[in-house]
Amino acid sequence: NMLDKNKVSLLGLAMRARKIATGDILLKSIRSQKAYFVLIAQDASENTKKRYMDKCTYYHVDYQIDGTIEEISRAIGKDNRVAIGILDKGFANKIKSK
Repeated sequence: NMLDKNKVSLLGLAMRARKIATGDILLKSIRSQKAYFVLIAQDASENTKKRYMDKCTYYHVDYQIDGTIEEISRAIGKDNRVAIGILDKGFANKIKSK
């Protein structure tokens, strides 16, 4: 299933507002509970999915597995992003509800 159009545009807005973390910064922001919500690509490797899911569960951060690496990457204008974190409660709640 494809990423919801509204979700895509919200991700773009969050990116422009600098409220998105990826890569190493994402893991740090989960640990410090600065990430309110994490989106993990469906086509990420099982190990990668498990790593983010375990981290999120341990630190009580909500997550969803939705969209592909390409869709998520395109939504935020970066290449090859398997997971992204939303660093703003308002954006997180809106994106979660889509």
